[in-house]
Amino acid sequence: MSMARDLCCTSGPPESQHHPDKEMEQTNEIDVEIGSNSGNMGDYTISEEPAFPRGRIPRPLQDAEPSHDDLNHSDNTSISSTPLPARTRIQRVILTLRDTLQTSFNSIGLCRLYPRWPSFEPDRFIPSSLLAKTSPTVVEGADPAPNVFAPPFPFPNMTIYRLMSWMNSGGHLLSESKVSHLVKDVILADDFDREHLQNFSVRRSLRELDKDDKGRRVTFPDDWIETSVTIDIPTKSKEGNPQPYTIDGFHYRPFVEVIRAAFADVQARAFHLLPFQRLWKDPLDGHQERIFDELYTSDAWLEAQDKLPKEPGCSLERVIVGLMPFSDATHLANFGTAKAWPLYMYFGNLTKYARSSPRSGACHLVGFLPSLPDSVKDIISTLSGISKTGMASIHAHCRRELFHSCWSIMLDEDFISAYRHGIVLKCADGIARRIFPRIFTYSADYPEKVLIATIKDMGLCPCPRCFTPKNMFSFLGLAGDMKRRLINLRSYTMTKVVQARDFIYKYGNTVGGVKVEHCLGEGSWVPIINQFAAKLGPLGLDPFRMLVVDFMHECELGTWKALFTHLLRLLYALPRGSELVASLDSRFRQVPAFGNGVIRKFSNNTSEMKRLAARDFEDILQCAIPVFEGLFPAEHDVVVQSLLYRFAQWHALAKLRLHSESTVNLLGEIFKKLSQKLRKFRNFTCAAFKTSELPREKAARQQKAAKRSETNGVPPESNGARIKSFNLGTYKFHAMGDYPTTIRLFGTTDSFTTQIGELAHRALKAFYPLTSKIDTPRQLAKHERRRRVLRRVAEVGIPSGSQTQADGPPSTSSEQHHCIATNRNNAVNIFAFLREHDGDPAVKNFLPRLKDHILYRLRKLDIGHCDHTFTDAERSSIIIPNNTIYSVQTMQVHFTMYDLRREYDTINPRTHGDVMVLSGETTPRHPYWYARVLGVFHMEVWVAGNQPVKQHVEVLWVRWLAILQSHRSGMNHGRLPKIAFVEESDPDAFGFLDPGQVIRGAHLIPAFSSGRGTSSLRYGKSLARPGGELDDWEEHYVGIFVDRDMFMRYTHLGVGHSAMLRKVVRDCELGARSNVMNDEDPDEVVDDAEGFDECDNDQEECDHDSDDALDSESSDDDVGLGDTDSDDDEGYEDAADEEFNDLSF
Repeated sequence: MSMARDLCCTSGPPESQHHPDKEMEQTNEIDVEIGSNSGNMGDYTISEEPAFPRGRIPRPLQDAEPSHDDLNHSDNTSISSTPLPARTRIQRVILTLRDTLQTSFNSIGLCRLYPRWPSFEPDRFIPSSLLAKTSPTVVEGADPAPNVFAPPFPFPNMTIYRLMSWMNSGGHLLSESKVSHLVKDVILADDFDREHLQNFSVRRSLRELDKDDKGRRVTFPDDWIETSVTIDIPTKSKEGNPQPYTIDGFHYRPFVEVIRAAFADVQARAFHLLPFQRLWKDPLDGHQERIFDELYTSDAWLEAQDKLPKEPGCSLERVIVGLMPFSDATHLANFGTAKAWPLYMYFGNLTKYARSSPRSGACHLVGFLPSLPDSVKDIISTLSGISKTGMASIHAHCRRELFHSCWSIMLDEDFISAYRHGIVLKCADGIARRIFPRIFTYSADYPEKVLIATIKDMGLCPCPRCFTPKNMFSFLGLAGDMKRRLINLRSYTMTKVVQARDFIYKYGNTVGGVKVEHCLGEGSWVPIINQFAAKLGPLGLDPFRMLVVDFMHECELGTWKALFTHLLRLLYALPRGSELVASLDSRFRQVPAFGNGVIRKFSNNTSEMKRLAARDFEDILQCAIPVFEGLFPAEHDVVVQSLLYRFAQWHALAKLRLHSESTVNLLGEIFKKLSQKLRKFRNFTCAAFKTSELPREKAARQQKAAKRSETNGVPPESNGARIKSFNLGTYKFHAMGDYPTTIRLFGTTDSFTTQIGELAHRALKAFYPLTSKIDTPRQLAKHERRRRVLRRVAEVGIPSGSQTQADGPPSTSSEQHHCIATNRNNAVNIFAFLREHDGDPAVKNFLPRLKDHILYRLRKLDIGHCDHTFTDAERSSIIIPNNTIYSVQTMQVHFTMYDLRREYDTINPRTHGDVMVLSGETTPRHPYWYARVLGVFHMEVWVAGNQPVKQHVEVLWVRWLAILQSHRSGMNHGRLPKIAFVEESDPDAFGFLDPGQVIRGAHLIPAFSSGRGTSSLRYGKSLARPGGELDDWEEHYVGIFVDRDMFMRYTHLGVGHSAMLRKVVRDCELGARSNVMNDEDPDEVVDDAEGFDECDNDQEECDHDSDDALDSESSDDDVGLGDTDSDDDEGYEDAADEEFNDLSF
């Protein structure tokens, strides 16, 4: 394609970044009119040729300054007297007795609003002079010091101590890193002495950890307790009593003692004791909005803080310790049936970046929940007058009873007392406070959620948070559906459950009998006493609200896996379906990798989905749009492309680590759009084809049937494939509508994702090979205790003022923009290089272009001089000693992410050479330009003159790509940006780039449907094709969903992005909006209007008999036998939907 070049007219240098007021504000409760942000985002429609400046000069980049969250170590204690901006001027003042504190806005525009003056602040964001003064009274015996001594305790010398610490560091397999730790931490230690290892015995050293030794054994109040659990098995007898059944081997640690130990731990220095709101004043227009990220900045914590009870006669400060339990059964080995059911506890007072690190020590293993032994079936089978279905019901009842009996033990009197009255503990600053435990979130997958909520697994009301019936799930995203979620919240009815249990245990009714079901009523309840509701409900805990969404299981391994599976079924249902699936696998293998494991190479057949984890399904989603393009017939390809875009967009928003009010609102609107696309996909595309099981599904079903046939003597099933339909009526699709509410209530999803708990399983799986495989929970508890002892011994020697891994901000990358090695190992003689590649279009005018680029930079010209032509005399003033430049293999580009963290991309011309820079156009329609780096060079340059000057110059040799002129892209059109290489005949096809102008690496995915060709570069080998290929992909898509930061760079809502970059993106949105208003997108019209009947919201409950088919859904992957609705009422759209459709993004 040809690059159009017009005269470059600029309107001056970029606007300087707006810096909000930086004074401290102490306020009473002030009602301020906050400016709204619509959250509009851009669409990029190139309807005419863009005015590319000659020489392809990008706009200078002004990245955001590196910032540790909202940290500001200034000691400025002045009180703000500057009035608020005009649009946020105070309207009225409500005088209350609240002593709130609002900090100054930092350079990003962030501040904190505390409900009162904090007395302790771990980030040192608040100057010490502004911390509230509290009584430093310490109650005797409030937190007895554990019997811990400095290393080498409990071993005789440091050599054995270091060796045993290395042994208990986790993992039973030797690896490079583990051997490196052995050498660095043990053998090369200054206090290592080989004489200490004379007569060394591992068993004796382990006994020193486990057994008493002259009273010096390390003992902790939070050590493991082993007990038994007794449940009552219903006997269906009016005269006889229920049969007690005891399960041994329940191991747990008392919650109150775990809390005491946590506050005595060195990590307590990083605990946030007082919640606060994080506010953001947008540097672009000065409007303010709320930021959602950590649990201790959430509405739930602020609400709980306001409701803390006052203890009579106690003047101590009252604070909360936020508990975040996680439990999940896991396999301990790749082979066999060894399993464990660990219960982990996390403290929400600690930043989520520490909690998400498996090595931070933030995970507290507090219990091993026992599974119901198989021997209970022997007892159940002896009961008379019970059918097989009744036996299954009793077995399920016993399993639920065991789970809540364990929780009844853990929620002991001490914990209930602490929940009601608090416990007095000395905090990290040496001050005693009254600590109130509060359970905020419980992270678990769906099977465990229904256990906790005491509801039926996949019952008629399967949602653990609301009473929405399953047959209403297909109305996903409609106004009535969103209203039901808020109105029909779950509430526990203890009276009905107790009455149902009387029917079972006193009157001999079966667990699943008619009387029991009628007594429990609607709601899919089971006759189990919910211990959370019974014990903590009267103290304010909502046992259903705490069951937060599970992004990993419910989305990546749930809804997206179900959609991807059905897309594969549709491909198989098409003519020559096997060839289409093979083409899809081939395309996935050709998708380039990106970043440090962000997108990994697809090596196997993706369609087979062998041993794929959640992150693999995430990679598939982020790359699916170009891969699926053109595989379906044209009318269905449009539907699939729009659906994939909306799903990836929702996925990116739902997984953000930092949300603003604008992004949360946008998430809700995108969910509505995604719901429309899903119903359109089901009613139009899925209805057009008869789909059946995938080959792997069929093989798995037949294998299970064969085993069942051998065991029970049942005749084998037929060999034919079963019909499979796309099922929207599942809990996992329903849960997608709860994300905005959950984020507003508890913070972002990465704070309570089950992925954190899944990572904690690694320690157990590393301990398991070290056990004897007998009484596994007891031995795992012993290994956990050993590691805990060694960790606490190590912490004794840590100075009180030192900073631990969890204390302070997360580690960041270099604060430099980029890093290019200065080695001279690969010297390149320019003239020899040009002779070697003579005739290659990539090196045409290589030296004149290089000198022009150097002159442009050394003279500090701006884009207003992009048409300037340097004379031969000016070029001759640039002297490159020996005509030699130096090539290096990689460059690191550091950047500030949307969530204020620093990260970097590695640019490697051989494997990952695509970069993005700011557009150099005066009025760009797309904010970025894209280039493929062919070489990374540095050189010494002399500038001839009266006083020759020596300069060190770094340059990137690039091949430019340009936005396709006729392709519609952007979030309103639901299409990725599409680009292509500039034709070799264009003077700007190749050039040089200042590394300081690179924003970050770009993920360019071939537009497979456009094929390969030579329209931009002649056929044959060229330096422009580093892989030795003879042609190029004709077009590429820009992978804006490759990670969350990349996605946010195509919006103006990235809090951590520089104001300059966000302004460019916003200007593109505003320019595109006028085009969208006058040019309706045909794809949106088809998807939003075609084929749907209008439905009054009050009539949604009618005619749902056909939804009974949803009861047969599969609990494994949420793709069941399907929804057989013939007419699904969809066309209802409220005013908010219509208003959002008018926006530009």
